[in-house]
Amino acid sequence: MMQKDFKKDIAAVASIRAIPAILNIVCRTTGMRFAAVARVTEDRWIACSVRDDIAFGLKPGGELEVESTICHEIRQNFQPVVIDHVAEDPVYASHHTPRIYGLQSYISMPIRLADGTFFGTLCAIDPEPHRLNTPEILEMFEMFAEVIGFQLSAVDREVAVNTLLVGERETAALREEFIAVLGHDLRNPLAAIDGGMHLLLKTPLNERASSLVKMVQTSVSRMNSLIGNVMDFARSRLGGGLTVERTTDGFLQPMIQQVIAELQTASPNRVINAHLELTLPINCDSHRVGELVSNLLGNAITYGLPDKPITIGAITLGDELEIFVANAGAPISAEKMQTLFEPFTRGSMQGLGLGLYICQKIAMAHDGLVEATSTESETRFTFRMPLK
Repeated sequence: MMQKDFKKDIAAVASIRAIPAILNIVCRTTGMRFAAVARVTEDRWIACSVRDDIAFGLKPGGELEVESTICHEIRQNFQPVVIDHVAEDPVYASHHTPRIYGLQSYISMPIRLADGTFFGTLCAIDPEPHRLNTPEILEMFEMFAEVIGFQLSAVDREVAVNTLLVGERETAALREEFIAVLGHDLRNPLAAIDGGMHLLLKTPLNERASSLVKMVQTSVSRMNSLIGNVMDFARSRLGGGLTVERTTDGFLQPMIQQVIAELQTASPNRVINAHLELTLPINCDSHRVGELVSNLLGNAITYGLPDKPITIGAITLGDELEIFVANAGAPISAEKMQTLFEPFTRGSMQGLGLGLYICQKIAMAHDGLVEATSTESETRFTFRMPLK
C-alpha cells in the first residue's frame, strides 16, 4: 500500500469527530493513559488518532514496526487481546511487545469495516497494571470498535456518493438509508449494553464493580446523546431539516422538570435553580423543546463554574415563550460568539460540538431563535418563540 493511502485513512479517522470523545471515555473508564485508533496492515502500523497522557510520543501519522506490536497478531486472528498485568500473565509475561514498550497493561480490539474487512485496532496501553478483562470493558471496546468501523464505512460511502451519484432522488435515498442505518446499527448495541448494565446492578456487586457498571451506563447515555445529535445534524444538512410535530396540548413544564431531574441525577453536586411559570399548554413539539433545554442545560453544566448555581427559567410574555439557562464561568470571547451556533464549534472532549447547532435548528423549526450573551458575571442562552 502506498503512503498516500495511509494519508487517506488518517484523514478518514480525523473526519469522525466522535473518536476523540471515544478515546477519552476509554481512558476515563479503564484508567489507561494512552489510547489510539491504528491502521494495521501486513507490514505497517500507523497511528490515526491518539490520546497520550504518558508521553509515549506517537501522533497521528506516527508509525511503529508492525512486528513489534501485538496488533500484528490481532490482524492475523481477528481476536481481541486483553492483559491486566503483563508480569503475571502466563502468555505475555515474556512477550517482546511489553518488553519493547515498557507496558504492564494492554487491551486491543479489532476494527472491521461494514464489509468485514480488517481496518486496524482500537487499543490502549499503560505502564501500570489495570483490571481490564471484565465483560463491561470488553463490551464497551467492542461497541466502540463497531461504531468506528461503521463510521469509516460511512466515510467511504460518502466519498463514493460524491464521486458517482448524481441527481436529487439518489441523494435523498442515500440520506434516508444513512439515517436509518445509523440509528439501527449504533443504538441497538447501546441498548443491549445498557440493558446488561441494569441487570448487573440487580446482582450482588462489590463497590468497585458497581461503580464501573454505573460508569459504563454514563458512557452509554453519552453515546446515545452523541448519536442523536449526529442524526439531527445529518437530517438538517443533508436535506429535509429537523422535523417537529407541534401540538396545541404541549405542556412544557413537566417536560422541562424531567430534563432537569435527569441532568441533576447525572451531576448531583451541581445546584440547579429552576423558575418555571408555564401553566398553560404551548403550541410546540414538547419533546424537541425538551431536547433544546437538555442541550442548553448540559452546556451550562459542562462550562459553568462547578461551585456556582445554574439558573433555568421559563415563562410566557405576551405572545412569546421565553426559556433561558444561565451559568457563571469564563465569558465566551467575541470571536467565538460569531460562530457559536455553527456545527463542530466550541467543541471539547465532552462531545462533538453539535449541541448548540441543534438547539438553533429546533428553535428555527418553531419560528424562534436562540440568542447568547456572555459577561464576566454570567453566560446566558435564551430561547424565544412566538405563541400560536
